[in-house]
Amino acid sequence: MNIFFLTLIIFVLVYLLLNWFVKTSSAKISKGIRTFTIILSIVLAVIMAFAGRYIFSLPFLLMILPLIKTKAGLTLLQLVRIWGLLRFLKNSGRFNFNNMGSAANTQSISLDEAYKILNLNPKKKYSKEEVMKSYKNIMKKIHPDVSPDLSRLAAIVNEAKEIVLKDVS
Repeated sequence: MNIFFLTLIIFVLVYLLLNWFVKTSSAKISKGIRTFTIILSIVLAVIMAFAGRYIFSLPFLLMILPLIKTKAGLTLLQLVRIWGLLRFLKNSGRFNFNNMGSAANTQSISLDEAYKILNLNPKKKYSKEEVMKSYKNIMKKIHPDVSPDLSRLAAIVNEAKEIVLKDVS
């Protein structure tokens, strides 16, 4: 019985909304939509202020990161992974934006660093296929064809792949 009344109310509201669209001018409709958007934004802002501690919590953020796409076609989670890789390389002295030809950038990569660059656990045993799969996943995002500015980073990932493949075989 309650479903019947709820359905009836929804149909009446939809009818009234469609009737309003038919009888009003486009200027009034755009003004109404603009007003509705502003009111909805204010309501959402109030909800965010009170429920923000839940909405902006780490588990919620981790749930929505894979869903949000950027203009480059990458998800935010992939961008966070690339940023982590860049931070790791910069902290280890392998990648520096200011002086690309410096001696710090020509050091060889240790085996442990090579595993970390490829997002692999150095304590586990991997097959060549698993190493290549991880390498390909990273190279899809940082290949020089995607962005020529990432050529040094791609070279570092290539070097890491070679070091790990030597260790695997």
